[in-house]
Amino acid sequence: MGNILLMKQAHSPDHTDAGAALTDLMLDIFRANGALLASGDRLVAPLGLTSARWQVLGSIALSYSALPVAHLARVMGLSRQAVQRVVNDLEAEGFVAFEPNPHHKRAHLVVLTVKGQEAYAAATAREAPWANALAEGLSAEEIVTARRVVTQLIRHLENGAEDKGS
Repeated sequence: MGNILLMKQAHSPDHTDAGAALTDLMLDIFRANGALLASGDRLVAPLGLTSARWQVLGSIALSYSALPVAHLARVMGLSRQAVQRVVNDLEAEGFVAFEPNPHHKRAHLVVLTVKGQEAYAAATAREAPWANALAEGLSAEEIVTARRVVTQLIRHLENGAEDKGS
């Protein structure tokens, strides 16, 4: 099984079959997240980026309009403080700039600079072959199904489904 560590099952007799399977899936997602971040860090390190910086640049680049940090954080599903730290680092290195927000005096809008646009474009160019290699051995159908399951899990979490279990 390669470098995948085998662990005891984390579920109890109180789990339903679906609950036990979901617990196993969540543990796999945690491990995949760590591996994805480490691999992403290696991919974009030559560009002066980390996975976190790349993610923030992408959120800015893919937004329909300039957004303040709090809105970027909400879109990304992260805390405002975490995104603010990354944005501050990106601004210090010239990847992003702050512009006045006509709707709020203190919540400035975050925009990509030319350096940020170039770095994001370079990261995007590296991402396609990387994603293609990661997808080897998987069908598009399998990936779409996995994404549907993860998206539904996100919806449940955002709607407070976890509160029903306590």
